[in-house]
Amino acid sequence: MATTQHILIIPFPAQGHVIPLMELANCLVKYNLRITFVNTENTHKRVLNALADKDLLDDRIRLVSIPNGLESEEERKNLEKLLEAIFRVMPGKLEELIKEINGSDEEERITCVIADQSLGWALEVAEKMGIRRVAFLPAAAACLVLGFRIPSLIDDGVINKDGTLIKKNQPLQFPPTMPLMNASDFVWTRVGNMAAQKIMFEAMVQNSRVAKLADWMICNSTYDLEPGAFDLAPEIKPIGPLLASNRLGNSAGHFWHQDSTCLSWLDKQPNGSVIYVAFGSITTFSKPQYEELAHGLELTDRPFLWVWRQDSTDEAESNATYLEEFQQRIARKGKMVFWAPQQKVLSHPSIACFMSHCGWNSTVESISNGVPILCCPHSADQFINQSYICDIWKVGLGFERDDASGMITHAEIKNKVDELLGTMTYKERALHLKEMMMSSVRKGGSSEKNFTDFVKWIKT
Repeated sequence: MATTQHILIIPFPAQGHVIPLMELANCLVKYNLRITFVNTENTHKRVLNALADKDLLDDRIRLVSIPNGLESEEERKNLEKLLEAIFRVMPGKLEELIKEINGSDEEERITCVIADQSLGWALEVAEKMGIRRVAFLPAAAACLVLGFRIPSLIDDGVINKDGTLIKKNQPLQFPPTMPLMNASDFVWTRVGNMAAQKIMFEAMVQNSRVAKLADWMICNSTYDLEPGAFDLAPEIKPIGPLLASNRLGNSAGHFWHQDSTCLSWLDKQPNGSVIYVAFGSITTFSKPQYEELAHGLELTDRPFLWVWRQDSTDEAESNATYLEEFQQRIARKGKMVFWAPQQKVLSHPSIACFMSHCGWNSTVESISNGVPILCCPHSADQFINQSYICDIWKVGLGFERDDASGMITHAEIKNKVDELLGTMTYKERALHLKEMMMSSVRKGGSSEKNFTDFVKWIKT
């Protein structure tokens, strides 16, 4: 039997899933645990290339890769093809990897598998091989609660057996401390075309069922953020927020090199003045929508820091030209970077608010710094997160879309920025929520207790 516990961690191949699990790995190695971190081949390459300093990784974290059966970047960006390939190829490859590790040295045997909850098949592989199992939820606990409720949604006639909406505008109220969910905002209804939605729904059904195989279900959230969700599903244990700043370290798992020049630019801005604009690692908008965003930011007459990925729009060639022209236009007030060290940006005193796609990592990072949010949800769970931000926590505002164009207009952007920053109410609520959330990871806090119990279980 291994003298030191050896944990295998496997995330879904998307940056928003890799980063929190990499942070969990960094937390676990402090307890003399060894980690094998398994990415897909393409993700593995991107994570290594983006690491500015390879020494950021502890020697006890070993990065390895397995194939997912997709060759081109175009295929990997197609959710339908990605999910199909993951289910078809990766279970067998993971089993082969574990057998190889276990057969190499008795001291190296994998003693526990921590799998992204969206990779439920990894729990099945671990069960088959007699290995202890942990499901990790990188999203809000409300998303898993929704997954658990799918059978009752079918029974109640809200959806049919393949996830198609029957009552499209049916609002679902769980406890008052959970978001009011419209059926049209269910996670699977907010991804791609109908084919992708059905595959996503099937994956959610399977993953929610297989999650019951886990010895532990842990979540990058806190009880104070989602009391209703954790009361409905007490088997989910919050251990968040998982932030590099909590251990005074640097974040790893990014797919792009982080441009730290923006930090010196922020140093030159007045406190509480800058609008930080970032829409995550996969969100894309049309070029006209980006032009509305740009115009709206200019109208605010406030400094802004905008993360503009090279693939932010579908028009890559014109995007590059437009970006260059826009940078020249806004040089007096704004700065644009391809990728930013977001946790450091949000902790900077010059930041006034965060215009965000409402991904869960971004939401947690913003709240942990007491920064109010302007919500631009794009897909999947981001609409649930927006409901938390605007309706439950009341630390942000959403945008109304123009009826004719379906876009967020420049006038709407200016108006919502003025509304959010024209009062201290949102900032005060955000600071209060920050204190509640961060107290959970201090000694004796609810997340700290859960994490301590979790580590004790792993080491027994």
